[in-house]
Amino acid sequence: MIDLNDLQRRMDGAVASMKNDFAALRTGRASASLLDSVMVEAYGQAMPINQVGTVTVPEPRMVAVQIWDKSMVGAADKAIRESDLGLNPIVDGTNLRIPLPELNEERRKELVKVAHQYAEQARIAVRHVRKDGMDELKKLEKEGDMGEDESRSGSDKVQKHTDDTINIIDETLATKEKEILQV
Repeated sequence: MIDLNDLQRRMDGAVASMKNDFAALRTGRASASLLDSVMVEAYGQAMPINQVGTVTVPEPRMVAVQIWDKSMVGAADKAIRESDLGLNPIVDGTNLRIPLPELNEERRKELVKVAHQYAEQARIAVRHVRKDGMDELKKLEKEGDMGEDESRSGSDKVQKHTDDTINIIDETLATKEKEILQV
């Protein structure tokens, strides 16, 4: 029999990855996770910004980064500016203050498109997991390790897990879309 828990874990991983991607989408409210995708060139390698400084949210429309090593301030500033987040940090000693500009309608629509892309990537990942499960069932049936009825029952369970996970993805996308479009 196939391991349905493993398939579910892999599908849940796709949802978690999408939610992580969604957290980095700017909705006009500051969030410490906004900078999670920013990689700083530090000590000869790319490091997440939270490994070169402390990311905080001092006010609703401001993110601050306290850089631990003064020599990394320029690299962190450059990394934030070159990220696709559209942010312009203000350097203040070892602190970077990052005001979040008001989102215009055009930028909100772009962010919704990006959210849809993230959701589609998650759906594709879930369908790949489904295919792996179905292929495993066919292989077990072909090798005689499983009967036709067992295989059909397993297929139904894999399909149900897939449908449930796709519904979670769609609900999460709808919530994020509503959050982005709120003015």
